[in-house]
Amino acid sequence: KTRVRMGPEFTELKGLVKREGLHTVCEEAGCPNIYECWEDREATFLIGGDQCTRRCDFCQIDTGKPAALDRTEPRKVAESVQAMGLRYSTITGVARDDLADGGAWLYAETVRQIHALNPGTGVELLIPDFNAEPDQLAEVFGSRPEVLAHNVETVPRIFKRIRPGFRYARSLEVITQARAAGLVTKSNLILGMGETPDEVGVALQDLFDAGCEIITITQYLRPSPRHHPVDRWVKPEEFVEHAKTAEAIGFP
Repeated sequence: KTRVRMGPEFTELKGLVKREGLHTVCEEAGCPNIYECWEDREATFLIGGDQCTRRCDFCQIDTGKPAALDRTEPRKVAESVQAMGLRYSTITGVARDDLADGGAWLYAETVRQIHALNPGTGVELLIPDFNAEPDQLAEVFGSRPEVLAHNVETVPRIFKRIRPGFRYARSLEVITQARAAGLVTKSNLILGMGETPDEVGVALQDLFDAGCEIITITQYLRPSPRHHPVDRWVKPEEFVEHAKTAEAIGFP
């Protein structure tokens, strides 16, 4: 267990968010890391609406028909980043397969607007796979986020069941293309959905070989009874072993 840290930066940011009527994933998803991130002036925004065109068994976001694209959203997010005085902003969003460009313009324009309005703020962009379409990825990569993230989330054996709208090899290809474009690349693995420790090691090697530079490994928390059940609670000692494996493979 860890003690919640509510320092002056967190308190100021919480007051500002309330006054300005801003919306962050941090609050809306009830993220337990909000205290630490906000104390460091970091926050996460969700773009593209609240309906995703794909379904993942672990994800709390609803699957359905999205609303029309809000082309003013990139500017609104940039203004929110400015109002909150963020040093680092993370942008994530839903898959928009209903759009001709898969939402590539929206993701790219959000980064461009944040950089234009907040020159000193770093942007981490967490993207869907855009079906690995070169033109769509080129649009996104051209916005030059400080970090380009695409999460594989799980191991090959259970990937199709957990993420039926995605493909393991295609996700690795997105990371490869991002690295080739000169971006800092990042991905994540969620543990506790049915994988084995050995399979995690294989996935780490796959990610490294694909060009992933930064990896995070997390514990699955079931959002509701209709989501994928928690297969196991991973002990801290196993996370330590995975960290050692990742370092041995070559992750920093």
